[in-house]
Amino acid sequence: MMPFILLSHLLFLPASSIISRQRVKRKVKEEMEASVPVVDFQKLSEEEELKKLREACEKCGCFRIINHPIPKTLMTEMKSVVKYVHDLPLEIKMRNKSIIPDSGYVPPFPTSPLYEGMGIYDMNESPQALEEFFSQLDLPTYHRQIVKKYGQAIHDLASTVSQKMAKSLGVVGVDFKDWPFILRTIKYSFTQENMGEMGAQLHSDTGFITLLQDDEAVSGLELLDDSGLFKAVPPKSGSFLCIIGDVGHVWSNGKFWNIRHRVICKEIGTRYSFGAFMLAPRDGNVEAPTKLVELDNGRRYRPFNYEDLRKFRISTGKRKGEVLDQYRIA
Repeated sequence: MMPFILLSHLLFLPASSIISRQRVKRKVKEEMEASVPVVDFQKLSEEEELKKLREACEKCGCFRIINHPIPKTLMTEMKSVVKYVHDLPLEIKMRNKSIIPDSGYVPPFPTSPLYEGMGIYDMNESPQALEEFFSQLDLPTYHRQIVKKYGQAIHDLASTVSQKMAKSLGVVGVDFKDWPFILRTIKYSFTQENMGEMGAQLHSDTGFITLLQDDEAVSGLELLDDSGLFKAVPPKSGSFLCIIGDVGHVWSNGKFWNIRHRVICKEIGTRYSFGAFMLAPRDGNVEAPTKLVELDNGRRYRPFNYEDLRKFRISTGKRKGEVLDQYRIA
C-alpha cells in the first residue's frame, strides 16, 4: 500500500505547493543562466570590466559578450545562410573539404548521429579559401555577401576579445588578428527518439577561444563545472558565448580554464550554432608569453605545435583536455 499512498499524496498536492515548485524551477533556471558571467564589450576599456573578464576566464572558462558591434540583423541573416547550406544535398556538402583535421564538412557518424558540421579555414588571410567554399557549394550571391560580412565581423570581435583577455593578464602587443580561425557551422537534428542522447560528446575545444552564436530556439548546451555537475546554458538573444579552449589554457600558463562541455538532446527540433574558432599562432607554436612565465616563476607547460595537438586528439579520441598532460611540467 505504501507506493499507492505516496502516489495519492502526489496527486492531491495543494495548489500552493505546485506553485512553489514552479517558482523553484524558475529560480533554478535563473541561477543556471546567471552562472555564466556577462561581459560588456563596450566597457572593456575600463579596469573594472577587465577584472571581471579575467575572473570569468579563470573561474568559469566562459562568458557571454553583450553590447558588441555585430548587428542583430547580420546575426539573423547568417543563421538563415547556415540553415540553407545544411539543407543542401549531401553530395554538395561533401565538397567542403578539410584543410586541417575536422575543419570542413563532418557528416553524422554512428558515434555522433545527431551532429553535422561545415567550415571555412583561415578566411581572414586566404580569400581563395572563401571563394572555394562559395564555388564548392554554389552559394547564391546574396548568401556569399552575408558570409563575407559576418566572417569579417566575428573575426574582428574574436581578435579584440582575445586581446582584452591578454591585457587582463598584463600582456599587450599580441597580434591575434593574424591567428587563423575557422568559421564553423553546426547542425543538431533532435527528434523524440533521440531524447537524452548526445549531440556532441563531452569535450574541450582545441583553440584559444570559441565565439559561439547559440540557437535562440532550441537548447542543449551544457557546461561541466568544477564540482562535476552539468549545468544547462540557456541562450541569450543577441549575445555571443565565449568558450576558452586548450590553447587558451596553455597560453595563459594555466590561468584560464579550458572548460569541458557537451550538447544533449532535450527537446524536439533542429539546433543551429555557429561562430569563430580562434585557433593558435600562425606558426603553430603554442607557449605562454615570457611575461607570464616570469610572473609565475616558471613555465607550466612545454611549448608544442598546435597541429600536432589537434591530430593527437583525433587519433586517440582524447577530447576532454587530458592530452595536455603530456606537455605539463611537473
